[in-house]
Amino acid sequence: MGKLTEILERAQNRARQQGLPYDGALTPAEAHELLTLAPGAKLVDVRTRAELTWVGRVPGSVEIEWQTWPDGAPNAAFGTELKAQVDPESLVMFLCRSGARSGAAAAAAKQLGYTEAYNVLEGFEGDKDPLSHRNTVGGWRKAGLPWVQS
Repeated sequence: MGKLTEILERAQNRARQQGLPYDGALTPAEAHELLTLAPGAKLVDVRTRAELTWVGRVPGSVEIEWQTWPDGAPNAAFGTELKAQVDPESLVMFLCRSGARSGAAAAAAKQLGYTEAYNVLEGFEGDKDPLSHRNTVGGWRKAGLPWVQS
């Protein structure tokens, strides 16, 4: 069994065990590895434009807001934007700050007919630590994966 298959099976098992409405749940490191192993795989960052600008972004990711800034309203064009930028047959992974919005986006992608929709657990910044700070407990940045800041 190849590394790609191993990662996908682990992610799919996590999703099944937790009863999640999408294909799999990936760690940030697994998601990054899939980007290198799976030609055509896409990482869709669903954070707001403000988060992308002020906190940082993942180079090469597709950026589609799940909620708009500053009101937090759902992005009514999310499905249209997703279909315009990502093939429904692609392996698509969704990323947000901590994994909640991206989970909702992955579930929405399944409803839109995406055949391989995965959530990136922990998100870009991870959960809050005991002092209510992010970037110390899990997340893309804490894992030392590629990112840039404006």
